[in-house]
Amino acid sequence: MTVSATSSKDTALQQASSLIERALAGELSRPVVKSFFDEATFTASHVVHDPATQYAAIIDSVLDYDAASGRTTHESADEIIAYVRQEGLKIEWLLETHAHADHLSAAPYLQEKLGGKLAIGREIITVQQTFGKLFNAGTEFERDGSQFDRLFDDGDTFEIGNLHAAVLHVPGHTPADLAYIIGDAVFPGDTIFMPDFGTARADFPGGDAHRLYHSIRRLLSLPREARLFLCHDYKADGRDEFVWETTIGAERDENVHAHDGVSEDAFVTMRTERDRTLDMPKLLMPSVQVNMRGGRLPEPEENGTRYIKIPINAV
Repeated sequence: MTVSATSSKDTALQQASSLIERALAGELSRPVVKSFFDEATFTASHVVHDPATQYAAIIDSVLDYDAASGRTTHESADEIIAYVRQEGLKIEWLLETHAHADHLSAAPYLQEKLGGKLAIGREIITVQQTFGKLFNAGTEFERDGSQFDRLFDDGDTFEIGNLHAAVLHVPGHTPADLAYIIGDAVFPGDTIFMPDFGTARADFPGGDAHRLYHSIRRLLSLPREARLFLCHDYKADGRDEFVWETTIGAERDENVHAHDGVSEDAFVTMRTERDRTLDMPKLLMPSVQVNMRGGRLPEPEENGTRYIKIPINAV
């Protein structure tokens, strides 16, 4: 399980494109992808495995959380565990595309049950610094990414069995968003959605619509035939089913916010105006508070109980 890095974003993009092209041509292994959709948070989690070796990665898992009672359960994660065990898969990686604001990560629970290294982008440190202050997390909360086993940089590469994988830093929704390219499959997190729904919001702390535009154009520079597995779907108007798989080509041709020909100014104007109309995600406070800790709940207080903080009039 090796990791290497390159400092050039152009080189990183070329590397990712070459990986996809070689997988499509049959020179490299193509992954098997099994997706699990959590309708409560509209989140798609993905299990990606190498059919030759059965080594696998889990991307963007969900810890079930009831905001009214403050209770957590593991039904969604247990469904993934059952599939992994049924297929005889060996988990090498637990991959997070970013510190989600709409669901809690089940990565620590999955790691306990299945093993694997927990990874996220290095800019999680920026997120920890920003939200560590918001939640007054105290000096005991390390703001150095040490809650994760691996912090990926733009252009890093790694393996899942015989599968070759690469990392692209795609900020804008948050500072820390990553896209994982695994064979001919692309996992862009929240950066982009199904063509009929558009793109991610950019109004969270550290978000930036200009950076989001450039990240999307970078992703859409990948080969058109690449499979795209999204992190969310919200059923656009007129569509009755949840869908989370498309292609780079379909996004370039049909994405309602970011198809080929949309200028940066037009995109930023649209995104800024649209974001003003959006409510904050219902699970923003618990999600970020937990996910900035690598999916771990805050430490118990002196009475043995863990607490989620809700800052008043602060966001």
